[in-house]
Amino acid sequence: MTFSWQPMAADGAARAGLLHTAHGTVETPVFMPVGTAGTVKAMTADAVRASGASIVLGNTYHLMLRPGAERVAALGGLHRFMDWPGPILTDSGGFQVMSLGKLRTLDADGVTFRSHIDGSRHRLTPESAMDIQYQLDSTITMVLDECTAYPATHETASASMALSMRWAERARTAFRVRDGYALFGIVQGGVYPDLRARSADALIATGFDGYAIGGLAVGEGQAAMFDILDGTVPRLPADRPRYLMGVGTPADLLGAVARGVDMFDCVMPTRAGRTARAYTSLGVLNLRNACHAADPAPIDPQCSCPACLRHSRAYLHHLFRASEMLGPMLLTWHNIAYYQQLMRGMRRAIVERRFEAHAGAVSAGWGGRKSFFFEKKNQKTFDMK
Repeated sequence: MTFSWQPMAADGAARAGLLHTAHGTVETPVFMPVGTAGTVKAMTADAVRASGASIVLGNTYHLMLRPGAERVAALGGLHRFMDWPGPILTDSGGFQVMSLGKLRTLDADGVTFRSHIDGSRHRLTPESAMDIQYQLDSTITMVLDECTAYPATHETASASMALSMRWAERARTAFRVRDGYALFGIVQGGVYPDLRARSADALIATGFDGYAIGGLAVGEGQAAMFDILDGTVPRLPADRPRYLMGVGTPADLLGAVARGVDMFDCVMPTRAGRTARAYTSLGVLNLRNACHAADPAPIDPQCSCPACLRHSRAYLHHLFRASEMLGPMLLTWHNIAYYQQLMRGMRRAIVERRFEAHAGAVSAGWGGRKSFFFEKKNQKTFDMK
């Protein structure tokens, strides 16, 4: 099985397709639940499958610290270890080194840091990141990059991007090619269009199986993120999958799909599920609020997850007020199921060439707020009201 992305339909820049991998086929656009340490928090693997998810994400940084890539390999690889035979994408750990690693020291060869868990000293290089992800048996491997902090000057962002591009070349050389497996490059450059263009061109010249857009959703705001996507996505090869890393809210996903992005991951739905926030077709609900204490309605009348089919808002409110672990479990399941439902709706709308109308209807359900979904430079704004 050769790794490939097969286009199936397009509506404007939005596109639907099939991602063929060694561990199964994935319909795109797709949202990948985050299973950072080999588990999607508060969910069993069966529950993740039942939500409609077809691919999940793991993380090099966390898995190298515990239980260790060697141990995972000895136990049959990450697919067997976490009971997920389907595709797994592993982030290379660059963002976590920046955000979690202590006493980080960056040099031309790699990055040295101390674990946020126990202070032990570790080092990641482009080559060791490839080896760790190989031991994990990642279906989709990500190059090691430096996630540029926001805000950053043009000079700082340029130097960071250039370092990431050199690391990407080394990762491409170190990656062990296997049928159905892939290596993705990561576009960096902060909020600077010229740096993003240079980064995309450099990655294309190196050649990757897919292209990710990193360093966004770090504080720049949705409008700036969409501006960067408007300038970056059209530069990426049309026959390869495009992955927006760490994004985001349902509105972010709609806007990015409208701009031609195929793949997403984010901790938002699982983190929200643990803190009593529900994503629904009617907007975001805080189930700790007293207004839900006696409400017999389901979380979302349009959802068929167990939390919505079998339980009321009043019950979920009670579980969170009583600090019962079932509350986060049920609400996380609901949020992941909602995100999968959102992606299915977008895929269907693209195939039926009614994506813009579909996005408008979804936004109207959230309250009809104006959005940047279809706003592009020098083009008429699509008002979601």
